[in-house]
Amino acid sequence: MKILGIDYGDARTGLSVSDATGMLAGSPSVIHEWNQSKLLDKLCTFITENKIEEIVLGHPKNMDGTVGERAQKCEALAAELTERTGVPVVLWDERRTTVAAHQILHDSGKKAKKHRQTVDAVAATLILQGYLDFNRIHG
Repeated sequence: MKILGIDYGDARTGLSVSDATGMLAGSPSVIHEWNQSKLLDKLCTFITENKIEEIVLGHPKNMDGTVGERAQKCEALAAELTERTGVPVVLWDERRTTVAAHQILHDSGKKAKKHRQTVDAVAATLILQGYLDFNRIHG
């Protein structure tokens, strides 16, 4: 079962796809798109072309667990993706994934200026791997 992890952003949206076993997140990439309608079209095309069966969308709750404007945008995107593709979307708590992604890039020797190019893809991979690990443990 191929699962897509998404780290949704205004300018860049990170993607990561699981392997066929649903054990490992990989194939990180980024869609650079400001226009919401075009982003949705690109995501739907990606989902169809890659035969995605489930989507895990990062849900950026506030640190106190409340839902803010950004999380509401993600909820709207989730509803639209399900409506257009028929693929179920799971909202997954993404708190601190971008911070962790920056740390991973820093630890790998990437300069901070270069982080912007890949941080969203790394964050999407962390979101997806967290979901896969949780499901493997809690089945």
